[in-house]
Amino acid sequence: MENVLLVEDDFNFGTVLASYLELNNYNVTHCTSGTTGLSAIKTKNFDLCIFDIMLPGMDGFTLASEMKQFKNEVPFVFLTAKTLKEDMIKGYQLGADDYITKPFDTELLLLKIKAVLQRSKKNKATEPDEFVFRNFHFRHSHRTLQHGETHIKLSPREADLLKQLCLHQNDLLNKDKALKIIWGDNSYFNARSMDVYITKLRKYLSVDKGIEIVSVHGSGYRFVVS
Repeated sequence: MENVLLVEDDFNFGTVLASYLELNNYNVTHCTSGTTGLSAIKTKNFDLCIFDIMLPGMDGFTLASEMKQFKNEVPFVFLTAKTLKEDMIKGYQLGADDYITKPFDTELLLLKIKAVLQRSKKNKATEPDEFVFRNFHFRHSHRTLQHGETHIKLSPREADLLKQLCLHQNDLLNKDKALKIIWGDNSYFNARSMDVYITKLRKYLSVDKGIEIVSVHGSGYRFVVS
């Protein structure tokens, strides 16, 4: 059974929806605020998150943004009564897998959830989790980088960025693409943040002169491994 987090402040509606999903073989955790939803994300692993946008304390957009700081790989959808184009664009820019407006057909919601979960499983199955280059051994899911007897625990951002570099080894990693995958959007401030993490990764890898992260002006980075 896949674990689903439902963050919906309307208790009655959320309870009915959670029961419906459980009848269709999903294990559902229902939270009624963004704050309690974030706490649940930090303490439990979920296969999918469903966020209402209008939440007390912390709205759904902020909740999604906070989650992506440490669990970027978890797919999420927005469930909301807001139909403004600007809100939909913002939701997708944050990396939402879908945007479902109320009222909705429950069978359609179920089909959308299945489609998101299937895409997520396919992505996890096709992308490698472990990378070996020179004398380094990197495990993305564990966020560990090993070089000889030295073990480095990476932050979520560092691990995600190093994974993208490894996937594009000796090739160009487009900066805008990486920003959208890891941060959810390619804003100026996120780009500056990426530069900081690139500097950190360079420091970790500097013990081996056969490895270099080269900045390609206006394009991105090239992870060069001799």
